[in-house]
Amino acid sequence: MAMSPPPLLTLLLLATTAMLATATPPPKPTEHFLGVNYGTLGDNLPPPQRGMELARSAGAAAVRFYDANATLLAAAAASGLVFIPSVPNELIPSLAASQRAADAWVAATLLPYRRSPGLRFLFVGNEVLSDPTTRHTRWARLVPAMANVERALRRHGLGRVKVSTTLSAHDLDGQNVFPPSAAAFRPDIAGAVMRPLLAFLDRTESYLFFDAYTYFTWSANHSVVPLPYALLENTSSFVYRDPGTGLSYGNLLDQMLDAVVAAACRIGHCGVRLALAETGWPTAGDLDQFGAGVRNAATYNRNLARHLASGAGTPRRPGMRMPAMVFALFNEDLKWGPGTERHWGLFYPNGTAVYGVDLTGRRSPATYPPLPPATNDRPYPGPLWCVVRTDKGPVNETAVGEQVAAACADKAGLCDAVRPGGACYLPDTVAAHASYVFSAHWNSFSEDYGGCYFAGLAVETAVDPSHGSCRFPSILLK
Repeated sequence: MAMSPPPLLTLLLLATTAMLATATPPPKPTEHFLGVNYGTLGDNLPPPQRGMELARSAGAAAVRFYDANATLLAAAAASGLVFIPSVPNELIPSLAASQRAADAWVAATLLPYRRSPGLRFLFVGNEVLSDPTTRHTRWARLVPAMANVERALRRHGLGRVKVSTTLSAHDLDGQNVFPPSAAAFRPDIAGAVMRPLLAFLDRTESYLFFDAYTYFTWSANHSVVPLPYALLENTSSFVYRDPGTGLSYGNLLDQMLDAVVAAACRIGHCGVRLALAETGWPTAGDLDQFGAGVRNAATYNRNLARHLASGAGTPRRPGMRMPAMVFALFNEDLKWGPGTERHWGLFYPNGTAVYGVDLTGRRSPATYPPLPPATNDRPYPGPLWCVVRTDKGPVNETAVGEQVAAACADKAGLCDAVRPGGACYLPDTVAAHASYVFSAHWNSFSEDYGGCYFAGLAVETAVDPSHGSCRFPSILLK
C-alpha cells in the first residue's frame, strides 16, 4: 500500500512549489565499500590489532576513526583495510588560521602512512554544524580548515587522500525528509557554510558524508512510518511516493539519502558525490527507547549490506555506489546519554559477535541462524522513573553525590523534598536522595538532557519508587 506522509509535515508539502528534476545523475564515483566506525569510548575494548581482525571477520572493507591516534592508525595500515582518520573538532580553528599548522599536523600524523594504500579519506571534524555552542568558533572556520589540510596533503605527497567532514540529520531544516524533494539545509548554514563546503567537495572530487539513521526517523514517526520500511525490508506492501518528483521509495534510507541530494541541489550542487559516514540500528536501550533490539539491528545491517552491494542506488540517483560505514564496531560502555548510545556494536568488547553479519552483502539471508524475537517494537505505555543503579555493585556515594549536587544546581527548589523536613528526606541515605533527585531532574529536563544517565549512575525503572508521603516525579509515556 502507498504510505502517506506524516500529518505533521503536511504544511511543508503544501509549501513545496518548485520541485527539482526527478533524477540527478551523480558523477562516476571512484570508491564504493561498506566499512565500520571504530569508536573507543569504552574501558574494556580489545587491542587495536584484534579490533581490525574483528572488523575483517564481519566483512568490513574499511574502518573509520574519530581521531588520529597513532596506535589505531598503525594497526589499520597493517590490516590492509581502508582507514579514515579524523581531525578532532577542537583543532578546526587553529588549522583554519594557519597553513603552517595544517602542514605540521599532516606531517606529524599522516606522513608515516604516505605509502599505505588504505589511507584514502580524511575527515575534518565530526558533525561540526550540529553543535550550536560552536557556531561562532568553528562553523565559519570549517571549510578554511579543510582547504588548508587538503593543501598540506598535496604538499606531503598525499594528494590521493580525499578531505571531507560529516553532517547529521540535524543539518537538514527541520530534519525533514518527507518528501525528500522538499529537503533543504538549515537557513543558518545553507549559504554561509554549506555552499562553500559543497563547492570545495566538487572542486576536489571528494564526497559529502552524511549520518543517516533510519532508527531515529522511524521512532519519531512510528505511527505513520512502518518498521519494515525503516529496516530496508523492501516489501512492495510499503511504498512512499514523493509528490514533488513522482518517485517511489521502497525503504527509508534511500529517502533520507535523496533528501540530502535535494538539499544540495537547492544551493547549486546537484552533482556532489554522496557517502554514508554513519548508519546502523541499536541492539538495546532504555525503557523509553522502543525498537532497539538484536533482531531489528541484524535485519537492518544485513539488508543494508545487500542493498549497497547491489549497486541499485536510490530513485533519484539510480546506480549510485558510494563509501559507507556502519555504526559501530563495538558496544562502548563509556558513551554519554541514553541507553542506545552504548549498544550499536557488531561485537561485544570481548570479541563475541552481538549477531552475525556479512558487510560484503554476499551472504544469503537463509544461512544465518534464527534471531531472537523482537519484544519492544511499540512504545512503552506508562510512567517511568530514574533511580540510582545498583546492578553494577555497591553505590559509589562520592560520584553519586557529585551528580546530585550538579542536578540540584540546575533548578531552584528541585531538591527541596530531600532536605531536612522535606517529604522525601527519609530515609536519609545518599542513594535514596539521589533516586528522588534523578527522577525530578529527568522530569524537568528530559527534552534538554536526553535521558536518564547521570554519568552512568542512573537507570530507568517502571517500578514506582515513591513511599509514604514522598512522591517521585515520573515521565509519562503514551
